[in-house]
Amino acid sequence: MSARLEAFRQMVAKNPRNVLARFGLANEAMKAGDFALAVEQLELYLASYDDEGNGWQRLAESLTALGRAGEARAALEKGIAAAERFGHTGMAGEMRERLG
Repeated sequence: MSARLEAFRQMVAKNPRNVLARFGLANEAMKAGDFALAVEQLELYLASYDDEGNGWQRLAESLTALGRAGEARAALEKGIAAAERFGHTGMAGEMRERLG
């Protein structure tokens, strides 16, 4: 386990409401190939934070890696809506391309 992954685990353990620590833990989990942990953390992050699209995109990537294509599509659709709401048209376009 990487030191960064463990550091984020400890940050979340100390303060479960720290959404940025959860996002960091999810990113480190993705780097380590632990997509189940990434999905868990991203879902908790997205349930309590108005993400601008990036979190939804990462959730879709992690779900895809786990073979959960339908859920990944739903995450991309939510990500597109979030990105557009925040004026991130480029990010919304990238996610649209992934939807096919």
